[in-house]
Amino acid sequence: MFTFRLPAKQFIAAFDIDAQKTFTPVCPDELPVTEGDKIVPELNAQAEFAALRVASRDAHSPYAKWIATPEHPCLSPIKGYPDLDLYWTKHAIVGTTGFDFIDGLDPEAYAFQSLKGIEPDKHPYGACYHDLANKRSTGVIEFLRQHGITTVICGGLATDYCVLNTVLQLKDAGFTVILNKAACRGIAPDTTKAALEKMKAAGVILVENAAALQTLR
Repeated sequence: MFTFRLPAKQFIAAFDIDAQKTFTPVCPDELPVTEGDKIVPELNAQAEFAALRVASRDAHSPYAKWIATPEHPCLSPIKGYPDLDLYWTKHAIVGTTGFDFIDGLDPEAYAFQSLKGIEPDKHPYGACYHDLANKRSTGVIEFLRQHGITTVICGGLATDYCVLNTVLQLKDAGFTVILNKAACRGIAPDTTKAALEKMKAAGVILVENAAALQTLR
């Protein structure tokens, strides 16, 4: 039976995926995830195992074409734009509180930040590409490779959307990926369970919390 062991710290990065106030109860009119503001201690704890810490953030325009309206409610499909699939409640608008990191996360701690969804006609979920087809790189994969990273420990919001997509993108790029479940929260129980199963099937290593990383040394 294969037993995974963490490599030396110099080969490990910690990835905080969309750990922003827009996805927490701090911003109840945006896209709050239950207990989304509770993940900070776990994100900080997992970073202790890594030589590099990187982050992604939704960075949206107030004129984005995916913003829901009474005629086009949240989660209804969008047609006519290859990099948009659903309408969403306005969130993570640059310059607003929702765009900010959750309290307790230090923006200066990140060696690289992937800003996604800047263009009004694009709404990617994964942090590694600007488009839904995974063609236009945000640069984070290249940054990790440039620094010799082989293993990425992930956490963030939300498990069943941006975390899922980012983790699978990293796995497809050839990294060993570890998901810290305690550093994540999902939107709904059924989709969160399905996301965890999909990640595990793809070869992602799931751990219950940062303390469990000690057992992988």
